Amino acid sequence: MGKYQKDAEDLLAYVGGKDNIAAVTHCATRMRFVLNDPTKADEDKIDEIPSVKGMFTNAGQFQVIIGNDVPVFFNDFSAVSGISGVSKEAGKEAAKQNLGVVQRAVSVLAEVFAPIIPAIIIGGLILGFRNILDGVPISAYGGQTIIEHSQFWAGVHSFLWLIGEAIFHFLPVGITWSIAKRMGTTQILGIVLGITLVSPQLLNAYGMAEIAADKIPFWDFGFAQVQMVGYQAQVIPAMLAGFMLAYMEIFFRKIIPQSISMIFVPFFSLVPTVLAAHVILGPIGWAIGSQITNVVSLAIGSSFSWLFGIIYGTFYAPLVITGLHHLMLTIDLQMIADLKFTTLWPMVALSNIAQGSAVLAIIYLHRGNEKEEQVSIPSTISAYLGVTEPAMFGINLKYLYPFVAAMIGSGIAGCYITVMNVKATGIGIGGLPGIISIQSGSKMHFMIGMTIVLVVPFILTILFRKYGILNKLDPVNVPNTQNPSPEFDQVEPTSTQTEVQIEAFYAPADGNCLSIANVSDPVFSQKMMGDGFAVQPDNSDVYSPVNGVVSNIFNTKHAIGITSTTGIEVLVHMGLDTVELNGTPFDLSISEGDAVTPDTLIAKMDIEAIKNSGKQTDIIVALTNMDKAPHIALEKEGSVKHSETIGTAEVF
Repeated sequence: MGKYQKDAEDLLAYVGGKDNIAAVTHCATRMRFVLNDPTKADEDKIDEIPSVKGMFTNAGQFQVIIGNDVPVFFNDFSAVSGISGVSKEAGKEAAKQNLGVVQRAVSVLAEVFAPIIPAIIIGGLILGFRNILDGVPISAYGGQTIIEHSQFWAGVHSFLWLIGEAIFHFLPVGITWSIAKRMGTTQILGIVLGITLVSPQLLNAYGMAEIAADKIPFWDFGFAQVQMVGYQAQVIPAMLAGFMLAYMEIFFRKIIPQSISMIFVPFFSLVPTVLAAHVILGPIGWAIGSQITNVVSLAIGSSFSWLFGIIYGTFYAPLVITGLHHLMLTIDLQMIADLKFTTLWPMVALSNIAQGSAVLAIIYLHRGNEKEEQVSIPSTISAYLGVTEPAMFGINLKYLYPFVAAMIGSGIAGCYITVMNVKATGIGIGGLPGIISIQSGSKMHFMIGMTIVLVVPFILTILFRKYGILNKLDPVNVPNTQNPSPEFDQVEPTSTQTEVQIEAFYAPADGNCLSIANVSDPVFSQKMMGDGFAVQPDNSDVYSPVNGVVSNIFNTKHAIGITSTTGIEVLVHMGLDTVELNGTPFDLSISEGDAVTPDTLIAKMDIEAIKNSGKQTDIIVALTNMDKAPHIALEKEGSVKHSETIGTAEVF
C-alpha cells in the first residue's frame, strides 16, 4: 500500500472519478487537473483530505496543493486511478476545453500583462512617491512642498522620473514584447515594434493637443501622407500591433522555406505591421481607448456617480474570480495615458482591503482552528498588501458569507470615494499601500474609504454568521473537536513542556536574498507551502540551506527535499515553473540519503538557459511541515554569500 493510497483514492472520488479527468500532471507542489466537468469536484471533501493543503482553479486547471511529497502522491494517484500524467504544457492545452471564447481571450490578456505587472507596480510606487514630494504642502516648511524646500529631494524627484517615464511612456514596448513571448514568436521583433511606436522621431502623444493639425509632422510618400505620431503610454494600439505582428510571423513561418526564413519571415512580418500600426491600427486603437476613457469619465462625472461607485466597488471581487479584472487593468492604463489619473484603481485597492477584513473576522470567529489559520492568516496579510486570490479562494468563497460581506463593504467605500472624486496617479499598488498612489488632495477621502473597508466587512461577517445569513457551512457555537477554540474543551496545563529547538538557515547561493512574500509564484508568496525565503543567484552554484539529509529529489531535478537535523522538511526549488524544462539546466551533486551541510554543493543550475527559456531563476527555500516550523525569522535580506546564516526558526 502506497504512502498516500487512501488520500489518492479519496481525491480521485472527490474530483468526480476517472471519467471526469481529461488530463492530470503535477509540478513541485501541486496536482494539476483538467476536469471534463469542474462542477463535479467536491471542494469541501477535498479540503478534508489530510495531505491537501489547499486548492484553487486557474486558467481551466483545478490545482490541488499537496506539498513537498507531490511526486510520491502523484505516483499513488496514478496507481489507484490508472491514469498516467501529461506534461505541464499539454495540461495547459487540455485546460482550454474548460474555457469559453471570452475566457480564452481573458486568459491570453492575463498572460500578456502578467510579465509586465512588476514594472507597473514599481512605476506606481515611483509616481506615488513623486506625488508626495511635489504635491503635499508641509506646514513646517511654510506651506512649501518637499521639492520646493529641498534641492536634494528636488533632484530625487527629477531623477525618479527617468524610471517612471521608462515604465509608463514606453509601456507599448513591454506590451508588444510580452505578446511576442506569449504567442511564441520572435521577442526581439516585438521589442522593435514597440520602439517604433514610441520613437523620439515621432511627435509625443501628449503633445498632440498643443499642436495645430497642419503643424503635425508626417511622412510624405507622394501619393499619401502618414502622420508621425507616437503612441506613448497607449495600451490598445500596442496590443493591436503586437497581435498583428505575432500572427503575421506565424503565417509566414508556414509558407516560407526554412532555409531562407531567417531573412524573409522577420522582414515580411515587421515592415507591414509597423506601417499598419501607424496608418490603421494606431489611430483605431487610440480612438477606442479615448472612447473607453470618455465613457468611464462620463459615468463618474454624472449625477449617478454614486451608483457607478457602488456597482464597481461591489462587483470588482467577482470580476477577479472570472479573470475579467484584467480588462479593467487596460482601462486604468488608458485613463492614465489620457487623463494622467484613474478613478478606478482606488476602488480596486479598497476591494483588496475588504477581502482581507472579512478573512480577519473569520480568524476571530474560528480562533483556535490551527489548520485553517495556516491559510487564513497569510491570506489576510496578502489581501491587505493587494493580493486577494488566497483570501477569496482559500476562505471567503468557501463560506460565502464573508465574501458577500467584503463585497458590501467595498461597494459602500466605492460609492464614497467616487462621489468624492478620489484619483490615483498610478496603478499596481493595491491594499493598504495603495494610498501611496492617491493624489494629494484625495488622500483624506481615501483614508475614510479605507476605514470603511476595514470595519464594515469585519462587522458584517460576524453578523452574517450570528444570524445565519448566507451561512450553511459554518454554524454558530459548535465546538471544533479537532482544533478547539478557547471557549471549549480547555485542558489544564501540565508541567511537561514541549522542547523548542532553534534551526539555522543559510543562504543557498550567492546573490540577492528576499522574503518569500516577494516571490512571483502565489503558491510560494502566499505561504501555501509554508514560510521561507528566496535568493536570486549570481552564479550557478547551489548549496544546502540546512544541515540534514536529502530526502527527495524530483525527477525533473529542479527541486530537492531535505530533512534537517531538527526534523524540518525543507524544499529547495530552483527557478519558477522550471518543471517544464525537464531537468535540462540542472546538474545535481547529491543523491537521496546523502548527508548535507551548508557547505555542500547540491546542484549547479544553468542560469542563462533558464532565463532564455523565459523562466525566473529564484532559488526558493520553503518550510513544508508547518506544524513543526510555522515561521522563519529572516535576519538578513539583500546581498548574501552562500553558507551565510540569514535566518532562524523555532522548531516544535
